[in-house]
Amino acid sequence: MRFTAAMIAALVAFSPLAHAQAPAPAAAPAPVPEVMPFDIPYGTPISMDAAHKAIQAAAAEAKKHNWKMSISVVDPAGNLVAHATMDGTQYASIPISQAKARTAALFRRPSGVFQAGVNGGSPATLSLLALNGGAASEGGFPIVIDGKLIGAIGASGGIFTQDAVTAKAGLDALGVK
Repeated sequence: MRFTAAMIAALVAFSPLAHAQAPAPAAAPAPVPEVMPFDIPYGTPISMDAAHKAIQAAAAEAKKHNWKMSISVVDPAGNLVAHATMDGTQYASIPISQAKARTAALFRRPSGVFQAGVNGGSPATLSLLALNGGAASEGGFPIVIDGKLIGAIGASGGIFTQDAVTAKAGLDALGVK
């Protein structure tokens, strides 16, 4: 086949290179804060009795709504202190509730912060790929008493908003706001 000048012009006009956009200018660097975020000091790890109290309150909240939940409480280092799985809860929720609690304890912030980061889609959130053994999903919360991190609670079994309501009921039972 022989190409005419008109055919070559049409190929060039409709080629991907003809419509490629110039790279976006580099974003200005973010300001560096003087205060470290989430710098919560560690306290004496949560007791088994307090962990059970939080789990019982969380389970009671879940029962009110007929939600089947797995609920975990960990110490500040992310080690399991207490766990309960309600009858009929999907088995996959057991390690997820533990991961949510572990994330909240180790990073001293709610696991939902990571969910927001992942869903934000910014290239800056690629560092979340290094979240090893954690969960980037709402439903894990640090337990801070008298300004000190003593552990964390995590719940899984429903959608993330149900998990969060369940875990927060455990925080309320401990007087955490």
